[in-house]
Amino acid sequence: MSVVVEQTIPFSSTALDLGNTARWNTLFPLIRPSVKTVQTQKGQNIVVDTAKADGKHVHIIAVGTSGNFSSKLLDDKHVTAIVTEEKGAGILHATDLPHTLQSAGIQVLHGVVVVRAGKQRKFDAHQPYVLEIETNGGLEQDHVLQLLGTATETTRSNPHHISDLLKAFVQDASTAHSKFHTEKSEGNPAILHVDGTKGYARAKHAVERDLQHVLKAHSSVSKDDVVYSVHYSDVNGLSRLENYIIAGEISNYLDSQNIQYTLSHSTVLDHNEQARGFSVSICPLPSYFLAAKQKPIPHQSTGPTSDTAALKKALSPSSSKITFEDAKVRSRIVAGCEAVIKEESTITEYDTIVGDGDCGYTLRDGAKQVMSFIANKDLSRLPETVAELVSELEVNMGGTSGALYCIFLTALASSLASADSVPKALQKALGELCKYTNARVGDRTMMDTLIPFIETLANGGGDVTRALEEAEKGVEGTKTMEAKLGRSTYLDEAATRGVPDPGAYGLLVLLRGMTGS
Repeated sequence: MSVVVEQTIPFSSTALDLGNTARWNTLFPLIRPSVKTVQTQKGQNIVVDTAKADGKHVHIIAVGTSGNFSSKLLDDKHVTAIVTEEKGAGILHATDLPHTLQSAGIQVLHGVVVVRAGKQRKFDAHQPYVLEIETNGGLEQDHVLQLLGTATETTRSNPHHISDLLKAFVQDASTAHSKFHTEKSEGNPAILHVDGTKGYARAKHAVERDLQHVLKAHSSVSKDDVVYSVHYSDVNGLSRLENYIIAGEISNYLDSQNIQYTLSHSTVLDHNEQARGFSVSICPLPSYFLAAKQKPIPHQSTGPTSDTAALKKALSPSSSKITFEDAKVRSRIVAGCEAVIKEESTITEYDTIVGDGDCGYTLRDGAKQVMSFIANKDLSRLPETVAELVSELEVNMGGTSGALYCIFLTALASSLASADSVPKALQKALGELCKYTNARVGDRTMMDTLIPFIETLANGGGDVTRALEEAEKGVEGTKTMEAKLGRSTYLDEAATRGVPDPGAYGLLVLLRGMTGS
């Protein structure tokens, strides 16, 4: 991998000016191109996601505060519109917003729900199809937005069901807020809970204390046909690792209590309070509003010894319909690998232009690993050897191309042991690979080489020359293609025009070497 290090100087708060609503009216369309800024009849600006124009669900409008937008508001694609400013020629009411959405081309036949962060929970149904909920702060606002985006299809499409859902939230939701204290307590890191400061040796105990506090309000709720919607926010930016730990401890505790639940997360900024921390909001809901998360099925090991023996038997020469001559197979593999190593600089040059510059190194290192691995192997037992090779490449060959090669070779090891010809074995392995990647011909990937080569070889009577010609056409075609997958999708088409896909070209080099062309 090539690494470029440059000094970066953070923008000052003054330069960012994130409290300026005009900045957000410009930034939101950049974050999501389908968003545009429109004005209400009273002069307030709101940003509307035009992708929701013909949506079949109740439209969600969030009222936010510039400079304090949570990650939920920035990321959530279920939200149709965000009110970035409330000052105007008059007070902005929920009933003013449907007309504004319609002026932006949004169909509001299924109704509108306005989610506003305030100081106390309350719900109003201004009209049968115009609902409004005020939450107690940003945590609860994010929780409601999550609920509205992940509720059952029946609920999201019906304003009456949405009304019942929001009423249940206002009545039954409970929260807990914790802040990291600057000083230790009892020799341990301290956290300020709602009931005071306490030191903890492990994060688990701090999280469990908050969960016990919020669940106490629901101790009388039956667990039958009830799903607990659980949302937690990290306040003022916890690290990804810290968030993973909190999420894991929440899941472990709820599982230990045999509670059916869904878990969601957001990041909340509080400029009035610099302390970092986390908050939890929980609301029990009837299961017809919300489906519980699927619990993973524990892996049932059948024992490595029996599996290994069965695999070796299936891939043994006695079970293969194809006879492999060690010398011929070795010659082809070595020639292909040497060709890739020789062409590494060209592959790297192409990938530096259209990717991250590591494709050449990845293929070169993979080729060296293959040659080292087969040096003392009996290649007349090719299916078994290929299967063993994959274990080596999985560790030593990185990148997206490394993963695709490993998947393909795993399938090829099996198909070589069962097919009656190499072209058919390659075709079967290709079919397996296509189950694991969406890439096809025309997507500007290594598949532009692999697919035409194998299909021509399998359907053309094993004509290697013709198969290679089709593979070369595939690589040539990538020079004018717009990338649909991988890192090249982030580049302007003009930047990639005339440059072949590095992965496709690298595979072509390998095939040329193996076929002696």
